[in-house]
Amino acid sequence: MSVTRAGLAPLIAFVALGALLAPAEAQQAPPAPAPAPAAAPSLNILVVDVQALLQNAKSAKMVRQQIEQKRNEYQKEMSAQEATLRQEHDTLQRQQSSLSAEAFNQKGREFQQKLNEFDKSMQSKRQILEKANSEALEKINEVMLKIIADIAKERKANLVFLRSELVLFDQNFEISDEVQQKLDEQLPTLTVDFAAPVAANAPNGAAPAAQPPAASTQPAPKKKK
Repeated sequence: MSVTRAGLAPLIAFVALGALLAPAEAQQAPPAPAPAPAAAPSLNILVVDVQALLQNAKSAKMVRQQIEQKRNEYQKEMSAQEATLRQEHDTLQRQQSSLSAEAFNQKGREFQQKLNEFDKSMQSKRQILEKANSEALEKINEVMLKIIADIAKERKANLVFLRSELVLFDQNFEISDEVQQKLDEQLPTLTVDFAAPVAANAPNGAAPAAQPPAASTQPAPKKKK
């Protein structure tokens, strides 16, 4: 009997050891929980009506006034020149019967040269107006964008939308009035520069403007008695 108990003792000890190790292995089984994802930053939105600003700002109104004044000035100047050219055309037509073919052709070429110069003058004035308006609006936009950027930084905004891109939005997001107030303070006046643009590609420029009726430069030879 003592031999039997001695033989069972290692087995009992082994079973007991296994019972002690089992809970330890069970405790090591669950993996560590994954870290929670970082929270997404909250949206802070601003809305600006740029079209309204370019319509209502003091500087924009002043630019439109100067452009319109210069356009009217050019229009009067060109209308006077056109009237003179029409008179010369009518006179040349009346002289056709009393001039030789060579003399009439020479006058026709001279008149055509005046028409070409008239067209170039019209094109130049149109380009001056376009360049002046573009440069003035660029200056306004530069100041306006800086104001918008400063307001966005101050309010910690991460999105700024144009009013024209939205259908519905909370009016509390609108900052157009604040932008206009600061724009009028920082840029209350703006003088438009009407300097002529540099004619880099003048030889082959745009198509000439509409011309007054031109005299024929190839009349039929005058019959001599």
